[in-house]
Parts: sequence; structure tokens; C-alpha cells
Amino acid sequence: MMNRLFRLVAISTLTGMSACATTVSQEKTAVQQQNIVTVEGQAAVQNGAVLLAKKQALQDAIRVASQQSSVAVHSQSSMDNNNRLLDSISMRSAAAVSNTKVLREWEAGGIYHVKAMVELSPTGMCSPTYRKRIIATAFPRVVQEQISDYETNDLDNGIPREINNLLMESSQFIGINATDIALYPRPDLAPNFQDRDAYQSSKVIQVASKSGAQFVLSGVIRDLEIASNEYMRGSGINALVNSWARQISGKRNIGIDVYVHDGMSGALLLQRRYVDKVEGDVMIPASYTVGSDGFRTTETGKKITEIIAKASTDIEQTLNCYPFATRIADIKGNQVFIDAGAQEKLNVGDQLIVYGTASRDLHLDGGSSFVANDKQPVSVLTIQSVTPRYAIGTIEGSASKLGIKVGDWVRSQ
Repeated sequence: MMNRLFRLVAISTLTGMSACATTVSQEKTAVQQQNIVTVEGQAAVQNGAVLLAKKQALQDAIRVASQQSSVAVHSQSSMDNNNRLLDSISMRSAAAVSNTKVLREWEAGGIYHVKAMVELSPTGMCSPTYRKRIIATAFPRVVQEQISDYETNDLDNGIPREINNLLMESSQFIGINATDIALYPRPDLAPNFQDRDAYQSSKVIQVASKSGAQFVLSGVIRDLEIASNEYMRGSGINALVNSWARQISGKRNIGIDVYVHDGMSGALLLQRRYVDKVEGDVMIPASYTVGSDGFRTTETGKKITEIIAKASTDIEQTLNCYPFATRIADIKGNQVFIDAGAQEKLNVGDQLIVYGTASRDLHLDGGSSFVANDKQPVSVLTIQSVTPRYAIGTIEGSASKLGIKVGDWVRSQ
């Protein structure tokens, strides 16, 4: 009797567990189905550029899928005078897509149609295909005197250097260290640039162009003020002792601004301010460098290390879905050389959208503000061979007829 009762209890338990597992599985399947939609996109075929129209039609399908799904997708598109779909080059324009399958494609009446099954990421995060190049510049201090002569002088260079190191460790970025360059002559007014030249592109575009970087990391150290527990006044030995006391046992504010600009357009993609406070021994000895074990053992260094980690995570998440981009390094006949290769994870057969010069240099405010060339998608580059440092491909159409030249950009979808 007891054995029979035990078997009944066991069967009931297993049945319940199986039903629970089935319910969980059904819920997961339902969630997956909610994020998979079948949509159609279209784009006009211009100058016989069928591959470009196909890419733009697929982008249109992804945009439609994002509108039909509950998943939040950041996208921006516009139409030119020829009713051609143009994706924004200065905004996050890539959806958080887990998978895309083209079910059918056809051309009719000069319009290319794509019917696709699009799976959007339920987390809104992307799985980047390529590694993106980012250059780190110095973080100048707003108030120089907030760091004493007895403390480390590595903060201006060390903070952006360590942020870049963490980004490289994520395997999503290739970091370039240029912390000898300070973008802001007036750090207190950052991220605004005060030395604009009506006849030159912005510092961001210049730095990105010279280094071949897609993104430019910059920032300022806005606050490192030490507030003493003692009220200091007078002169002599007492004032000197109190001055040292504020270094050994005091309170210190920490305020660091971090910015990331798009090297293609100069647009500000990320702006974050990180603030914190520390108490106790707030000095950072002169021999300590940012990222060292000694630096992390100090109260101030520990907090700055936490800010560095948070900033790198925020940058990674912000640029996660941003398309990969690089420049055309050379053109020889029908071969196009681009400034990216195996280290950026490019492969033979990959296709990138080519952005050519659509107009002359642009000026705002009656010509007083230089913007640089307007770039528009004009063709598709298909990778034929890849080396560690660069890749070679062919484009759809003629480079000269399309206005494609050295220095123009290519970008993933």
C-alpha cells in the first residue's frame, strides 16, 4: 500500500514538473514568435545600382519590423527628391536584429522589393559583426590646481587610456591611444568647441580622418576638489599642518564627463557625467598611474576605477548597434582598398554600403560654420580579398561616375 502511494506521489510530481516545463517552453516560444515578423521593404533602383537598392529595401523592411514589434528600436530614415530611402549617418540607425532571412526579392517598375523574416532581439542588444575603431584623446582638468604637485599627473591621460583598454577587452573595438591630443581649449565649456574655423572641418572629423578611427573618445575632469575637515586660516606652521591634514584626512568630490563623437559626421553620440565622493586619505601618490594596483588601493583611485568601468560599459552599450564604418584608402581601376581588414573581422563576400560625396562643402549660418561634405549612399562594395590591415573589393558601377574617391566612407548595414 505504501509503495503504491509513493508511486502515485512520484507520478504526480513528475507530471507537475513536466507541465511546468511545458508552460515555460510555451512561454519562451511565444516570446520568440512575438519578436519574429515577416515584412516587406522597398527602395528605388538608381543608376542601375541593384545591390544598393536591395540593401536599402532590407533596411526598410527592418524599420517596418521594428514598428510592428514591441521591441524598442532606434532608427531614422528620410527620403530624398528621388524618393530614395536614405538612412541617417549621424544617428543610431541599426536595429537590434538577431537574425534576418530574405524570403523573396524582386524588381518591378524601377522599385526593388524584399520580403524578409526579421527576428528582433528581445533585449534590444546587438551582436556586432565587426570590430570598430575608436581613438582616445585627453581628459583635461577644468581646475588644474585641484591636483597638487605631490599627486599623480597621469589622470588626464590615464582615464581615457583605461576606458579604451576596457573597450578593447570587450573584443568589439580596436583602440587607438592619442591622449596627447586635447580637443577642448576651454574644458569648462566642453563638449562645445570654442576654436571653430569657418574653413576647416571640426577637430573631431580631423582627428578621425588622420587616425582612421570611426569614433572619437574625449572628456573632461570637471571636479576633483578636496574639502578639508579643518578650517584653515592664518600662516606659519599651523596653516601648513592644516594644509597637509586636508590631503591626509578629508573629503574629495569627483566629477568626470565622457563624450563620444562620430568621426564621419562629427555628431555627439554619447554624453555622460559621473559624480562621486570619497573620504579619508584622498591623495593619489605621484608614483601611481591610472590602472595600477597602487592606484586602485587609494580611496580616490578606487572610485575613479569604478567610473572608468561604468563609462566603458555605457559606451559599449551605446555603440553596440551602431553600424561599422571605415574609409576608402585607395582606388585602382575597379579595385577599392578600404582601411580595415581581418583585425576588424571582415571576410571575403561581405558587402558594405559606399557613401560618396553628394554635394560641395556645406556651411551653416551664412557660411560661418564649416560642416564638411555631405555623404550619401551611392553603391555597394563587395569584399574580394582580406589582409590583416586592409581589404580589397569591387563596387557596383564606376567609381569616377559615382563620385567615389579616396577618403569616402563605407559602412555596414
